[in-house]
Amino acid sequence: VVPPSTQQSIGDVLSAHNIPWKYYGGGFNADGTGSALDGSYCNICNPFEYQSNYPGMVADHMRDVTDLFTDLTSGTLPAVSYVKPDGTMDGHPASSKWTLFEAFAKNIIELAQSNPKLWAETAIFVTVDEGGGYYDSGFIQPVDFFGTGPRIPMIAVSPFSTGGHISHAYSEHSSFVKFVERNWMLGTTLSDRSRDNLPNPNQDGDHAYVRRNMPAIGDLFDLFDFDSHH
Repeated sequence: VVPPSTQQSIGDVLSAHNIPWKYYGGGFNADGTGSALDGSYCNICNPFEYQSNYPGMVADHMRDVTDLFTDLTSGTLPAVSYVKPDGTMDGHPASSKWTLFEAFAKNIIELAQSNPKLWAETAIFVTVDEGGGYYDSGFIQPVDFFGTGPRIPMIAVSPFSTGGHISHAYSEHSSFVKFVERNWMLGTTLSDRSRDNLPNPNQDGDHAYVRRNMPAIGDLFDLFDFDSHH
């Protein structure tokens, strides 16, 4: 049995700063008791489920994707949202198709864009949890014992997005945490050993993928121009 963890999560940090957040899971039951045998809802994808304060997080912050559609339409989306489609729509091999995941993401983006006030201050990151491969021709930075693994796709959609290019800043899943910490000026990290403590990469023009200040992880701010008027 895994003992409860007291490790601070980004959910804890947001709550401590009174910044509203939610996790929207496709197929999540209204009472938060999704069956482990449910072929649609991903129980093991629940965020922070090994934390000691997990039951309170479920009650206060976890909702169904149908609630996301309602919040997008009504303009009541919280400041920070995480979205996980169900097993039918997540694009996973054997249980889903990539075109279904694309349609799922497209629907969310279009709902956000249909609300001009909401869209004017929104950034959407579309990504996956893993690459599923055993090899990557690109440079993989040895940031810690585990490393960052093969590359995965990530798309930023926003009125502030610089768009039309591929970023060469070295980023990974902890970059989303770094983005939230910087954007909301939280002034803290998850722990003294978490990857969000790492600096942003200093890039060499001749070797764009190899950082001069390793280990380093980007905070995704290079994808946006927040000084522009839209």
